[in-house]
Amino acid sequence: MNRMGTLLEKLLFLSKIRIRMQTRPWLANYPKGIPANIKDLEHNSLVDFIEDALNKFKKNEAFQNFGKSISYGELDKLSTKFASYLQSRGLEKGDKVALMMPNILQYPIALFGVLKAGLTVVNTNPLYTPREMEHQFKDSDAKAIVIADNFAANLEKIIDKTDINVVITTSIGEMLGMKGGMINFVLKNVKRAVPKYEIANTVSFKEALKAGAKFTLKKIPQDLEDVIVLQYTGGTTGVSKGAMLTNRNLLSNMLQTKAWMEGSLRVTGEVVLSPLPLYHIFAFTVNCLSMLSLGAKTVLVTNPRDIKSLVKEFKTNKITTMTGVNTLFNALINNKEFNELDLDLRVTVGGGMAVQQVIAEKWKEITGCVLSEGYGMTEASPVVTVNPIDGTAKVNTIGMPIPSTDVAIFNEKNEVLPVGEVGELRVKGPQVMKGYYNRPEETAKSFADGWLCTGDMAMMLEDGFFKIVDRKKDMILVSGFNVFPNEIEDVIAMHPKVLEVAAIGVPNEKSGECVKVFVVKKEKSLDEKELVQYARENLTGYKVPKEVEFLKELPKTNVGKILRRKLRDA
Repeated sequence: MNRMGTLLEKLLFLSKIRIRMQTRPWLANYPKGIPANIKDLEHNSLVDFIEDALNKFKKNEAFQNFGKSISYGELDKLSTKFASYLQSRGLEKGDKVALMMPNILQYPIALFGVLKAGLTVVNTNPLYTPREMEHQFKDSDAKAIVIADNFAANLEKIIDKTDINVVITTSIGEMLGMKGGMINFVLKNVKRAVPKYEIANTVSFKEALKAGAKFTLKKIPQDLEDVIVLQYTGGTTGVSKGAMLTNRNLLSNMLQTKAWMEGSLRVTGEVVLSPLPLYHIFAFTVNCLSMLSLGAKTVLVTNPRDIKSLVKEFKTNKITTMTGVNTLFNALINNKEFNELDLDLRVTVGGGMAVQQVIAEKWKEITGCVLSEGYGMTEASPVVTVNPIDGTAKVNTIGMPIPSTDVAIFNEKNEVLPVGEVGELRVKGPQVMKGYYNRPEETAKSFADGWLCTGDMAMMLEDGFFKIVDRKKDMILVSGFNVFPNEIEDVIAMHPKVLEVAAIGVPNEKSGECVKVFVVKKEKSLDEKELVQYARENLTGYKVPKEVEFLKELPKTNVGKILRRKLRDA
């Protein structure tokens, strides 16, 4: 009887596996060692995880900026002082604290301090205009802010319209010692990058740390469903909304990404280049948080647009791992110095926007490292799919869903589409947000039968890899035919005289819409006639651009994503 019972249990277990393989066909092609699902969470909060990592690797270098490093142990002590200061100012569990800085050492100190104090992080783009700042601070109910003084003049213009009453300012070089003094002098007196401002009762970052050392941090109880981060959407397709990310969301996504990379990354052996800003969800989860579990050293790049300084980081640090976006990889492969470097890169992951095939191929040729494209969104903490980083990545796809994640392609009737058909990509998993802060109607619109609706048009290939076709809202309708800008851009980008390209739809009397491309030249000799002829040779007639405009540069977000919306508005 026992043997029969055991046999039945085994058969039941195997049948469950077969069902799962059918519903998750990608599992059959998972790289060796990657689990179908992550284990149960070992921590009740992100703070518990952070404190364990800071203690475990206390002697290791944690973050480096402008050549100055702080260890995991130093980060633990500094963030505790900062947390104590915030509590001493009367901030209570769940109060919102805006962080508005580029990649500098103060960011991880402030981030971990806010979380240790039991408060909620509101990551804020420093390049926001006063109008955008006002919207985010009012929408999030922010009560405090840590802001780089380069941007404080904009805060001065709108602070009276918000509930912010605790203001901590910091200079770019404040934590860098003597070198920091030189950097601050140049920014203030040479580059004039720090406009004057007057905000009452501000304290400097170092003053806050000094004051916090006088207090004892009160441990704030947390559970997995507590919202600890309000991560605002880019606002590229409408009003920016605050995605409520919980302890469970972020802990799960960290474990998911760690499980995916574990076989390729070493504990205490990785040096991670972080040119993408940590306040952006991609770098926030992958670079700032996930790498903690490996005791990695993260090199923070304050200005990723300065390609010369970026290349210098490769020279002075043995960079083994890097994340970035298509435009950044493109800039590097077109840089002579970068091409001449002796690199030690083993893992490169691209996200934020589609990685163009020609760039991925050139990156592999120059670095010897596969550029593994992934896909994510703010509302999913963010990682949803990633290409394998064991060398089996499929160029021009976003890879496969990470462990404990379901992905399916739906049509407008909410029916799941078969392999090879284009529809909306939808997601289920423990990393999916709780909803939008104070926006129940918007939250309801973003879900269908428990699936998060991404708004991205995609297809699943036979082997379980997925391919993004384009944003639903960016699709161009030419004489009734769907044209996807990504495809146009991929083709035009292959022209040897093209540096960057963006495609949009513009009104046309005959076809309703037609394709227009904006191009940044790599060679001056390129003209419209040559470009259109090239497009005709590689695209069917209705996809060929009818209008071409050459620009010196394309409008981009803070992380380098091309803003098609701005091109359309113009």
